[in-house]
Amino acid sequence: GRGPYGQHGQQPQQVSNQARLANVTLKSLPFYEHHGALLQPSSLLAKGTGRFQEAQFTFVLTVQQANDIASNRDIRATTKVNYLHQVQLRFCPLDTTKEQGDEFPPSICVQVNGKMCPLPNPIPTNKPNVEPKRPPKPIDLTPLCKLSPTLPNTVNVKWAADQGKSWVIAIYLVEKLSSEQLLDRLVQKGTRQSEFTRELIKKKLNDEGDEIATTNLKVTVACPLGKMRMSNPCRPTSCDHLQCFDASLFLQMNERKPTWQCPVCDSPALYQNLMVDGYFLDVIKAKELPDEENEIILNQDGSWHPVPKDDSEEVKKKEETENENLSMVDLSDDEGGSSAAGKKAAAAAAPAVASAPTEVECIDIE
Repeated sequence: GRGPYGQHGQQPQQVSNQARLANVTLKSLPFYEHHGALLQPSSLLAKGTGRFQEAQFTFVLTVQQANDIASNRDIRATTKVNYLHQVQLRFCPLDTTKEQGDEFPPSICVQVNGKMCPLPNPIPTNKPNVEPKRPPKPIDLTPLCKLSPTLPNTVNVKWAADQGKSWVIAIYLVEKLSSEQLLDRLVQKGTRQSEFTRELIKKKLNDEGDEIATTNLKVTVACPLGKMRMSNPCRPTSCDHLQCFDASLFLQMNERKPTWQCPVCDSPALYQNLMVDGYFLDVIKAKELPDEENEIILNQDGSWHPVPKDDSEEVKKKEETENENLSMVDLSDDEGGSSAAGKKAAAAAAPAVASAPTEVECIDIE
């Protein structure tokens, strides 16, 4: 089926015969909930052979849509007036073979109801004869729109025709979501059963293909992003490593800069694939795990236990000794010394599962 940004909704009224519906599906944006299309994905059609082209589109809000926008505003004293329900403008390449991410046509200029629409500043480039590209993101048109069911809104687009590449415009009504809301929805979705992770641990520690026999494995319940103990340990269903990361921190980072990339293995970590891990959630809540200890040992039968205190103290003493030795050896370069010490300490504390799952995740601590 089509994604949320390809569904058909209210048919727009168009002033220009340049509008032609494009069978393109745009990638869904987790921080924006889709409430309908004001302008279905439409081709930006070039007229004639001129380099600079222009097209015009119109849409009218329904009574309900206008009310939704006007009555849902963030008017806290610390912020300017922000609309939580937004008229969202998106551009993408005309490519029907797969879902499309946002991308601006070259030399783009947008006017809404005769007023210039602010666009993201282009990212400078050192490449000769290459036009700097704007960061790929949707545009909030709401402040420039007429929030009335009787007045049409006109969007005028100017762009530079690019030989061999065509473009698509789409306008949606969306609701802006926060990282807190996405976290709530993720938690409400339920946890991945503990038994699933327990079987995964058994499989990894009883893999007959491994040259080195491994009876247990040391992992951490500290988030690789914030280095603090996780509250909502999660990982994508598309990843096969054991190491989790904290859902709240991951969502906050993607709210600022949406990369949706797994911090453990750099694979795609799409929001719809994230799940809180029941096994590690149980570990974090367990009374057996001391507050100051984040490392645990996983056993062949899928059980776990805290790292024995003797082991923890030996590791800490070893780190302290290494740090002292490094400081004594290199007093002239504080930066270099501390950096090297940090790397050694990080190497000592790094969970085995944070690396490539099939190669170096197992440690024989016998």
